[in-house]
Order: sequence, then structure tokens, then C-alpha cells
Amino acid sequence: MLAVKAMKRSFFAMLVLLTASAFSQTPPPTVQTPAGQRQGQRPAMAETPNTDVHYKLAVDALPQDGVPKGEIKGPFTLPSQAYPGTQHTYWIYVPAQYDPAVPASLMIYQDGQAFMAPEGDIRAQVVMDNLIYRREIPVMIAVFINPGRRPDQPEPTPANWGDRDTNRPTEYNTLDDKYARVIVDELLPVVYKEYNVSKDPDRHGIGGSSSGAIAAFTVAWERPNQFHKVLSNVGSFTNIRGGNAYPDLILKSDKKPIRVFLVDGRNDNRSLRADGTYDQSRDWFYQNVRMQQALTQKGYDVNYSWGIQRHGQKMLQTVFPEMMRWLWRDHGVSTDVHDIVERAFSEPKK
Repeated sequence: MLAVKAMKRSFFAMLVLLTASAFSQTPPPTVQTPAGQRQGQRPAMAETPNTDVHYKLAVDALPQDGVPKGEIKGPFTLPSQAYPGTQHTYWIYVPAQYDPAVPASLMIYQDGQAFMAPEGDIRAQVVMDNLIYRREIPVMIAVFINPGRRPDQPEPTPANWGDRDTNRPTEYNTLDDKYARVIVDELLPVVYKEYNVSKDPDRHGIGGSSSGAIAAFTVAWERPNQFHKVLSNVGSFTNIRGGNAYPDLILKSDKKPIRVFLVDGRNDNRSLRADGTYDQSRDWFYQNVRMQQALTQKGYDVNYSWGIQRHGQKMLQTVFPEMMRWLWRDHGVSTDVHDIVERAFSEPKK
């Protein structure tokens, strides 16, 4: 009997030691199995549910009674010198409160047709109507610009953003300054000529979704003397044309005066194939998290929201107004208790 008890004590002592050892060791490195499945990772779900279903249009994306509506002018055509033989279609939003005697702020949206679509996921012009009226963002001119195309190519639409038949892949995903030249050297002079827009980069914002988001970031990265605010939804900071290099570039480069709001979902393009192979450089969500971490580590003014959306703009339906408030939170404000104008709605100029 004593021998049995001694054996039991020895067994339990060994079990405790093994358990403690297991928790004290670092996990084994992830390895590739012959079947392509990566050990140490949870297996992919057999079928991903529709994780976009609960994202709904924010109240501020709907027209509100009594809120004056801005005007959308266009379409206009902008010939391109940066990409010879192509042209960019664009529209200009002019808020009801615009006063030619007072410099306005500026916001530019890539894939303009998608951001301004009346029945789309964003309806940016409606959001701006509501936020400007309540003085939550400054009075601003907005430009909705489509990717470049040859005259014989079709204009992008909500059903076809133009990756297959416009210059979008080259312009938006390449890490160089050519698309920044379109915005800064070709578009801005036209806008300045027609409207009284401030030339202060703190009052310039630029944004987009997917490839349009990395294009927006590239414009600010290449021309920080022109743009200080970036709005990014499901940004393609992936290895389409080397976009996954940005986190390392951010860490290695001098900090730039850029404010960034990133949005993405855990069900964005994850690059996990049916056979189990995985390309981390083409994982949209992973690379967006890397961007957030690099920007945070470098001390940038960065905000982010991680949801469960797929690759698209469903989550943007919900969060776009808050992104705009955060990006533009430093616009001028009066604390004078006698300033009745500042405490009232922003009415159209008579």
C-alpha cells in the first residue's frame, strides 16, 4: 500500500512539472504541413456567414428635415499629363453654406462614383450636409474623382469600379508619386481657380476604399505639404504592387504630419485558400493591422475601427460620419458665450 501511494505521489509530481514546463515554454513555430494546413492555427471556417448583414446606414447618411442640401456639379473631365492618353471624370460638391469670400476646407474621394452614389453605402454628400449644418465639420468643398481611363474605356460604376478596364490598378496601387501629381498638380489648380479653397494642408483631406484607400494614403505620403488627413476603408496595403511595404517605410522614415483613420473587417480578403495555403502579404486585414501598429509606434495621430465586414463598404455605412468627425475635429470653434451665431445651425449664406 505504501509503495502504491509513493508511486501516485511521484506521478502527480511529474504531471505538475510537465504542466508548468508546457506553460513556461514559447509556442512552437508555425510550420507548413504536407497538406498545406499551418499547424498552430485555427482551421478556416467551412463557410463564412454574411458578416455584413448588421451594418446599416447611419442616421447622418439620410437626408434630414430642415437641413439645406449642397449641390453636386459635374461631371467634368480632367485630362492627365501624369498618365498620358487618360482622363479623369470628377464631380464637385458645394455645400449650401459655401461663401466665396471665406476659404473653405477640402475633401477628395477616390472612386468618386461610389462615394457619392445616391443609393450607395456612403452617400458622402448627405453626410456632409448634415455634419456641416451642425458645425461638426467645417464648411468644405468635396471632389469625387474616378480613376483614369482612356476615352474609349467605360466610366466606372457601382457594379464595376474599373479594375479590368481603366487605369485604376496602376494609379491606385503603385507606390510612386504619379497619382499624387494627378491630384496636386492637375486637379487642385482647377479647384482653386473655381472655388475659394484654403491652401492650408491641415484643411485638406483625402480618402477612399480598397485600392482607393492606399491611393489616398500615397498622395498624403508623397505630398504631406498638401494633405494632412487620410480616410481609409479596407485599404489595399497588400502586395498588389508592393503596398505591404508601407509599415516598414513608415517605421524607417521621418514622421510626417498626417492624421489617419483606418477601417477594416476580419472577413476582408484573408488570402487563405481552399487548399490551406496562405499568403500573408495578400491578407488585407493583417496588413491593415500592420499599418495601424506602425503608425501608432511612430507616433502618428491614428484612429482605427476593426469590425467583421467583408471586402467592401458595408461597415462604412455605419462609421463614415464618425470618421469625418474625428478627422476634422480640430476645425475652428468659438467658446465665446455671446457668440450666438456659433451656437446655432450653420445656415446658408444669404
